[in-house]
Amino acid sequence: DEVVYNALKSRLGIVAVTDHDCSLAYDELEKLCASAGIKAVRGIEVSAYSGVTKIHILGYAFDAEKPEFKKFYKELYDGSLVRAEDTIGKLRKNLVNITVEEILGYRKSVHSPVHSMHIARACALKGYCGGNYERFYLNYLAPGKCAFSNLCRPTPEHTVEVIASCGGFASLAHPARLDLPKEGFLKLVGALKERGLGGIEAVYSAHTSDETAYYKETARKFALAVTGGSDTHYDGGKRRIGSPEFYVDEVLAKKLKIEKI
Repeated sequence: DEVVYNALKSRLGIVAVTDHDCSLAYDELEKLCASAGIKAVRGIEVSAYSGVTKIHILGYAFDAEKPEFKKFYKELYDGSLVRAEDTIGKLRKNLVNITVEEILGYRKSVHSPVHSMHIARACALKGYCGGNYERFYLNYLAPGKCAFSNLCRPTPEHTVEVIASCGGFASLAHPARLDLPKEGFLKLVGALKERGLGGIEAVYSAHTSDETAYYKETARKFALAVTGGSDTHYDGGKRRIGSPEFYVDEVLAKKLKIEKI
């Protein structure tokens, strides 16, 4: 409801909700958008890893009923439980006591994978880090911290392959946040394009104008589409739905399976 309400306020014509590692919001989003006169696109943001480097892959307009996606989603879900247990064990060694059962209740859906922010919220509400879940995440769960875990994460190559095999469109999310040197980034883009990557999220809420220009040019050199997103996680935060401005052209609209814009 909040997403569609804010999309209307920002006069958006197209919305995709790209939750981490699941696309369970789509059916509800589609109904709400239809009544509001907004086009809805199925989306997901997969937290993939290449070694210790986190690489977010955005998936759009894929068929969630395809066996390939169902298998992939089960792997994401089951892997999240393995990772949660690993994190809980590490937290216990650092005098933070929490159980899986306590964490599961913080999900919006019983079918969604466990995310690190579910763990952070559960621990914060038990009083750790003064009740501040963002501080708890940064102190315990972020990469390099004592309870960080990336067990059972898919590779970006496999993620792109799955999205493409399910008729979807994959884009490399917020590239300026990647912890890679320029040469490594360009090598990654080339490797992912071979697996079916279709775009780069050059227009992003935290990108500078120079970064936006660079990633647009990189997309052009690799013959990839440019995508855009606000990455708004919650209402009232620093990011706002509809910002920065992004316009979907006819080529991208076709990739997103939108007939008219």
